[in-house]
Amino acid sequence: MGTLRPRSTKDLVAGLIFVALGAAFSIGALGYDLGSLLEMGPGYMPLALGLVLAALGLATVVKAYVAPDPEPGEAPRGGASDAPVSGGEVQDAVVPDADAPDPRPLAGIQWRPTVAVFAAVTFFALTVDGLGLLPATFGTGLLAALARPGTKPLRALVIAAGLTAASWIIFVVLLQLRLALFGDWLGG
Repeated sequence: MGTLRPRSTKDLVAGLIFVALGAAFSIGALGYDLGSLLEMGPGYMPLALGLVLAALGLATVVKAYVAPDPEPGEAPRGGASDAPVSGGEVQDAVVPDADAPDPRPLAGIQWRPTVAVFAAVTFFALTVDGLGLLPATFGTGLLAALARPGTKPLRALVIAAGLTAASWIIFVVLLQLRLALFGDWLGG
């Protein structure tokens, strides 16, 4: 009998991380009152979400043993794709083989989106108390809009304004949370 080996190491690692995080949140939630389905306590949702995350992790681990990683440059249908040409006709186009994968472990990471999203979350965490909900959300939206290369300044401003308006509507108007719209740094 042969040993069981994963076909997809990426899925295996991701699944194990999901299981570990889900288990950690579920165990942490047990320290709070769970309540009942009709009167949920503070530990109910973290427990439920932790269990869902762990279940998704288990499904990803199972997938790691069932579905292989696609080869770099591999097309979904046997190496050919339907490519339209100028007359509206569809011809088979052969997808060229990709070069050998880069041996550097961080070579495939897109740094701009990674840094921009990290900066946006960090900005919000550090400024929401001092600036308040509206300016912190607006700044976070601007920084997050920079994650996509080629975003024009007007579009970034529209994204930030929309995110700010949505946050105000959801948290202040609909949920009626008492959040400082403008913080101490702005005289609020």
